[in-house]
Amino acid sequence: MNIRALFIDMDGTLLTSSNEISQRNAETINRLTNQGVKVFLATGRQYEITAPYHSLLGLKAPMICLNGASIHDGFTGRVAQMNPVVLDEAHFHRVTNEIPCNIIVHTTDGLYCNKTCKEVDEWTREGKVPPRYIGDLRHVDYRNVLKYSVRTGSHGSHMSHLFSDAADVIDWKDGFEIVAPGVSKWAAIQVLIRAFGINPEETATIGDGPNDIQMLRYAGISAAMANADQEVKAAADVTTGHHEQDGLAEFIEKYLVQSFAV
Repeated sequence: MNIRALFIDMDGTLLTSSNEISQRNAETINRLTNQGVKVFLATGRQYEITAPYHSLLGLKAPMICLNGASIHDGFTGRVAQMNPVVLDEAHFHRVTNEIPCNIIVHTTDGLYCNKTCKEVDEWTREGKVPPRYIGDLRHVDYRNVLKYSVRTGSHGSHMSHLFSDAADVIDWKDGFEIVAPGVSKWAAIQVLIRAFGINPEETATIGDGPNDIQMLRYAGISAAMANADQEVKAAADVTTGHHEQDGLAEFIEKYLVQSFAV
């Protein structure tokens, strides 16, 4: 199998639970890039907390951020493509204010949150960019939204269907995300592989979340992490190890590096 591009999810895949890249994962990625395979990060994270890991790994390829809502140049970080999502804001705030939840609005000029939380604090530490606003989101005029994250503490399907007519929704165990219609990691991958002259069957993907399902289903070869839910594993060709046990490196070593061995 001639794989020319690997697309890697970050949280629960590349990173440990303490947001670190293991030495084995880093070394295996380096071996793959040295063999001429393009390695991309494809994440739900915003650019500011993707770029440090991209740099740490010495990657040059563009970054897919916010579930495909934005693509950033691998050298300059400039936005190469973005797809804002448009909602009826009054409806959004009316629905999300009915129950206690954490709301994070990812815009082209930063984060807007209704309250601080551990996740936002960690992002601020990693990206060194604090939210632009924390407070009642009905009282701030944010624009150019790329993704809404709503953390309710329960499965997203209880509420996300209220927005599915206007946008694409991704359900998680503890809430849901909203992006523009047609936005996904796989849609962004298609844009990039066309630009690089790579066929879909020449791609490999690896991930652990519901936002990875499309790219796992349609890549030439794909792997779900051992820590993924069954729905995600069902979309992948193989299941690899846990993200705390170098499952990414295991997949690369078993299926990708060997395919280029001489």
